[in-house]
Amino acid sequence: MLSNIIMGLTTAFLPMNLLAALGGTVLGICFGAMPGLSATMGIAVLIPVSYGMSPATGLILLAGVYVGATYGGSISAILVNTPGTPSAAATGWDGHAMALNGHGTEALIESATASFWGTIIGFIALLTIAPALANFSLKFSTQETVMLAVFGLTIIASLSSKHILKGIMGGVIGLLLGCVGMDPQYGFARFTFGQMSLVSGLPTVPTLIGLYSISQLLGMIVKKNATVNMDDALAAKDNYKIKLRDLCCYPITYLWCGIVGVIIGIIPGAGGSIAAFMGYDQAKRLSKHPEKFGTGWREGVAGPESANNGVIGGALIPMMTLGIPGNAVTAILMGALMLHGLTPGNDLFTVKADITYPFIFGLAVSAFIMVVVGVLGARQFAKVNRIPQNFLASGILVLTVLGAFSCNNSYADVIIMLACGILGYVLKQQKIDLSAVVLGPLAERGMVRTMIMEGGFGGAIASIVTRPICIVLIIMSAFFLVLPIYNARKEAKAKRAAN
Repeated sequence: MLSNIIMGLTTAFLPMNLLAALGGTVLGICFGAMPGLSATMGIAVLIPVSYGMSPATGLILLAGVYVGATYGGSISAILVNTPGTPSAAATGWDGHAMALNGHGTEALIESATASFWGTIIGFIALLTIAPALANFSLKFSTQETVMLAVFGLTIIASLSSKHILKGIMGGVIGLLLGCVGMDPQYGFARFTFGQMSLVSGLPTVPTLIGLYSISQLLGMIVKKNATVNMDDALAAKDNYKIKLRDLCCYPITYLWCGIVGVIIGIIPGAGGSIAAFMGYDQAKRLSKHPEKFGTGWREGVAGPESANNGVIGGALIPMMTLGIPGNAVTAILMGALMLHGLTPGNDLFTVKADITYPFIFGLAVSAFIMVVVGVLGARQFAKVNRIPQNFLASGILVLTVLGAFSCNNSYADVIIMLACGILGYVLKQQKIDLSAVVLGPLAERGMVRTMIMEGGFGGAIASIVTRPICIVLIIMSAFFLVLPIYNARKEAKAKRAAN
C-alpha cells in the first residue's frame, strides 16, 4: 500500500495532472458560485473532456470540479444569501450576516480555509478506510452484487423522503432505461425501436449529460434573464488582509466537523446538506460563544463548510469500494469511472492502483489549489453571477452538444442526450430522481449470472436470502425504505398535536 501511496502522490504532481487539477478547481468554483449550477452539472459537462485524457488525468480534472464546486456554493451564500449549492445553505446564516456587517472578505477567507481542512480530512479517510473496505468486497459474489444494487436503489428512493412513491418511481424508470439494448442472457434487442444506435444500450456520457445538464439548462432557460445582483455585496466587502492565523482559526472545529462530514458522506443518501446543518450544530456546541451564532460569527462559517467538504471523501468510499452512489455527484463519478474502464471494488486499489491513487491524491492537490484560488479570487468568481443565466445556458449547451457528439462522433448520441434532457427536466419538475440509471445494468447483470449459477429464478432468490451479507443488505434496504415513511408520519403527528 505504501508503494501505491508514493506512486499516487508523485503521479498527482506531474505537470499535466496539476494543470488538470487547477482547471477543474477553477471551473468547479464557477459552477458552485452560480446558483442553479452545481458539482453534478459541472462534472457531467466535463466528462467528455476527461474522456480525451488519460484516465488518471481525466479523473483528477473531475476531482477538482467536485472540490471547487462544493466550496464555490458558499460565495453566493455569503455575499447575497443565495446558496450556489444546497450544501451551502447553512453557511449563509452567519456568512451573509458577516457580509452585511462589512466582513465579507473575512467570511470568504474562512469559507475557503474551512473547506480546505474538511476536504483534507475526507481525503485522509478515503486513503485509509477505502482500501480495507475494498478488500472486504472480495467476499462479494453475484448475489451480493444484486443486493448492493438493490440497496443503492432503495437509497435513491429514500432521498425523496417526503415523496417516497416518487423515489420508487425514479428507481423503476431508471431500471427501465438501463434495460435498453441487448438482453444479457438471451441476446435479443429490447426497447431499441429498430434503432441500431440503441442496440448497445444508452451511451453513458450522452445519457448522463442529458439527465443532469440539459435538464438543468432547460430550467435556467425557462427563467429568462434570471441573474443574481452581486454589485452591492461586492461593493460592501471590506479590505480585510489575510493573516497566517486565518489558515487555521478553529482547529478543533475543522477536525470534528470534518469527521462528521465524512461519516455523513459514508452513509448513502445523506449528502452535503445534512452534513452542513450538522456541522453548524456541532460548531455551535464546541464554541465558547454559542450565543453569537446567527449574528455574523466567523465560527458559524467554519462548521458547515468543513463538514460539507468532508462529505467529498466520505461519499467516495462506498462508491469506489462497493459501487453504491449515495448522491447525484457520486452517481456521475461512477459513470465516469466506468467510462474509463474502471469497476468499483478491490481491483480499483490493486490492478488499477495507478489510476485510483492519483485520483485520490488529486482531491488533496485540488484542496490546496482551492484555498489559494478561493482566497485570492473570490471577488472575481462572484462576478460570474452577473451573467444572465439564459446567456450562460447557451454557451453551456454548445459545450454539451459538442461533448456528446465527440464521444463516438455520432449524431444519434446528441439526439439521445437531448431526449434524456427533456425526460430529466419533466421528471425533475415532479421531483423524481433518475440516479438509478447507473445501477440498472449492474442489478440486471448480477441477477442473470445468479440465475445461471443457481439454475433459475427460484434458486437465485433462495441463494440470495440465505447468504449472511445479503441478509444484512436486505435489512438495511428495508430500513432505508421504512425510515422516510416513519419520519413523515412522525412529522404529521407532531403538526396535528401543535394545531
